[in-house]
Parts: sequence; C-alpha cells; structure tokens
Amino acid sequence: MDIEVAEERSDETLILLPVGRLDSANARSFEALVMERIAGGEQRLVIDFSRLNFISSSGMRVLLIAAKKLQGSSGTLVLCAMKDHIHEVFRISGFDRIIPIKDSREAALVVTG
Repeated sequence: MDIEVAEERSDETLILLPVGRLDSANARSFEALVMERIAGGEQRLVIDFSRLNFISSSGMRVLLIAAKKLQGSSGTLVLCAMKDHIHEVFRISGFDRIIPIKDSREAALVVTG
C-alpha cells in the first residue's frame, strides 16, 4: 500500500508532505520515495507533518535512515509542523535529539538554508 505524499520545492529544498498514516503498511513505499529523491541528488529535505495524523516505529525508522544518509553526504533533514501527539512520540523516543524538529515550515527552511 502506498502513502500519498505531496511534493513541493523552496529554492534548493525539497518538501515532502505525507498524508494520513505512516505505518508498517506503507513505510516501505515512503522509504523508496525518500531514498529515490536522495539518490537523485536532493541534499536538503523538509518533511512537513501538517497532513500526517499517525506515525509508527516503521515510519520513524524511515526518517532515521534518511537522516543518516543525508548526514553522510553533508545534507540536511528537518521535520516540521507536527501535531502535538506525534511530537510527543518523537520527544519520548529521543528522535528530537537526532533529527531537527521545527514548529513551522518557515523555521525548517531556515535550518536547511
């Protein structure tokens, strides 16, 4: 099962907007999309969570893989616009210390510079 992901661009930064749920049913398709974009040369990536209602550990794993891949090539991954219950999961799991999380897309774009 695929996840709907809108794509937008701001200068050199690719913005991905996953919609609905990111879980074990669709994490592989999301991972394939993200890795395809990185392999295609994207170095600045923002994932906007404003349309995401749920993320499982499978979805979080994809973000960790993407962050490590980008760090290895001096790229940047920033997450933004999380709903409170999702942000809490990232805080409790410690992911907020691994991947930058910003309140707004505008703040995330400043980080990707």
